[in-house]
Amino acid sequence: MSELLFVDKYDAVVVGAGHAGCEAALALARLSLKTVMFTVSVDSIAMMPCNPNVGGTSKGHLVREIDALGGEMGKNIDRTFIQSKMLNQSKGPAVHSLRAQADKKEYSDSMRRVLEKEKNLTVKQGEVTELITENGRLSGVKTYTGAVYRCRVCVLCTGTYLKARCITGNISTYTGPNGLQAANYLSDSLDKLGIKLRRFKTGTPARIDGNTIDYSKMEPQYGDEKIVPFSFTNKGEDLQREQVKCWLTYTNETTHEIIRENLERSPLYSGYIQGTGPRYCPSIEDKVVRFSDKNRHQVFIEPEGNYTSEMYVGGMSSSLPEDVQEKMYRSVPGLENAEIVRNAYAIEYDCIDSLELLPSLELKKVKGLYSAGQANGSSGYEEAAAQGLIAGINAARSCLGKEPVIVDRSQGYIGVLIDDLVTKGTNEPYRMMTSRAEYRLLLRQDNADERLTELGYQVGLISEERYQDFQKKMQMIETEINRVRNTYVGNTEEVQSLLKGYGSTLLVSGIALAELIRRPELSYEVLAPIDKERPELPEEIKEEVNINLKYEGYIKRQMKQVEQFHKLEKKKIPEDINYNEVGSLRLEAIQKLSEVQPKSVGQAARISGVSPSDISVLLVYLEQYSRTVEGKESI
Repeated sequence: MSELLFVDKYDAVVVGAGHAGCEAALALARLSLKTVMFTVSVDSIAMMPCNPNVGGTSKGHLVREIDALGGEMGKNIDRTFIQSKMLNQSKGPAVHSLRAQADKKEYSDSMRRVLEKEKNLTVKQGEVTELITENGRLSGVKTYTGAVYRCRVCVLCTGTYLKARCITGNISTYTGPNGLQAANYLSDSLDKLGIKLRRFKTGTPARIDGNTIDYSKMEPQYGDEKIVPFSFTNKGEDLQREQVKCWLTYTNETTHEIIRENLERSPLYSGYIQGTGPRYCPSIEDKVVRFSDKNRHQVFIEPEGNYTSEMYVGGMSSSLPEDVQEKMYRSVPGLENAEIVRNAYAIEYDCIDSLELLPSLELKKVKGLYSAGQANGSSGYEEAAAQGLIAGINAARSCLGKEPVIVDRSQGYIGVLIDDLVTKGTNEPYRMMTSRAEYRLLLRQDNADERLTELGYQVGLISEERYQDFQKKMQMIETEINRVRNTYVGNTEEVQSLLKGYGSTLLVSGIALAELIRRPELSYEVLAPIDKERPELPEEIKEEVNINLKYEGYIKRQMKQVEQFHKLEKKKIPEDINYNEVGSLRLEAIQKLSEVQPKSVGQAARISGVSPSDISVLLVYLEQYSRTVEGKESI
């Protein structure tokens, strides 16, 4: 160690300043740890190299959960959105998801201002090339210049930068996104530590000059009149502003024919790209090949910001050669004369096999080393930020001598995301979806604060003032639910007239308002004219009252499922267990259990390749094991 140039000592180092890095660094600094965050460029902080939006189906849930725990993403998009929209409003509340277009430059600048104002946090431009360990524990990092920064914990948030190369046609540039410097050395350091890496691929569509688009051939897409904030600290009326329009158009058979004629020039099909791409966010080449029965695909034209004419071409990610791109994009209605500002490209990069991680997001093989975001094989800004927040919290708690925080699958989409990664692993860039959550009626975006603010307060990222406001909100909801349950209406002319107007069964005798709310055609808001004692309440309170009453039966049913889930989660598996000694376990189960090292029987049951019969065998073994341990302790 004597030949190393020691520069400074920190409690924590964060490698990378993307969405994961920002949340991790802020969590560490706000929990009073002296933190330094390294980035290849301070101009790339919280950069949006792909889509210029935050949220969307299931991703909006993640952002609200991040906010409920005390993270920053929700506040930052509330400051910088240029269009806001609640998706899936025609469906049930479990899948309602908030999505906002960001002014991507202002989003980055705003997050940078937050970071620079945070005491305990230093932002530094530089490339971390090596991880230094002593006796299996992280002790510092080394930069490209040879400088060593000693630390107690480190969070890797390297995004898509590890040995990255951007690909258009048969041309590669060995850079990260947007032509930024790649991180070409850290992969080797991870490999030397015995950490298994994967090679993944993602991509982005072209950016087009908005002045060259014919919007008359496209369908305008408007934001919501009433703004719903991402952050529970904000009120919708305070965020009202003029919103930009987005636009919808479609590919056609001409587009698809251009792509099919040039498939041999696509690096995806020529073998030039080696990395595995995302199944649920495919390139336009993939769509045309995999969905050959479809004669068109949606294309969303989205502004990149208020002060630029660049437009994002959502739905047409590609790595085709430049000349093909020009023909392909210009075949789309409204884009006949479009000028490409930035070509579409694919990007290949190294990432960690997520089975190398504990549920705390600490690496199994290196104490004090954590990883978050696309470095773990996920995709998307929201998934990255969620992991960054949890990794930052747990790295801080490690330094403070506290147990890690684990959000379980019944508490949040964050729990589903992390559990999927560390228990099941992923062979392709992981994307969050509502269908991945077993308890999604409980994990709604509207009640994220109810589920997680208490935890954020216990961790130390929710202020006393915010916590008291949250307590008042919960009390208001409970009081109003009780009032509605105990408020009765009779078969008066006014009541019968309202029911008739909504096609609802007329009353024979008196009934509680709560019972009427449960009728599919009625709601808390609809019944306002006949609810004479109804108090003035904020919109968010009224929404919670309506949902809790209308879906009460379903919610109770899911709560019983959660109780069963918790029973298996509480059955802990000893760290020193040798699965080869568990008689009657199948060979595949032994291999998978040994690799994942589940913390509980519940986690073991979710491992791919472990059957219900394997779990039954394991339960019998654990019962015998506990008796043996108790017997030894009593001697």
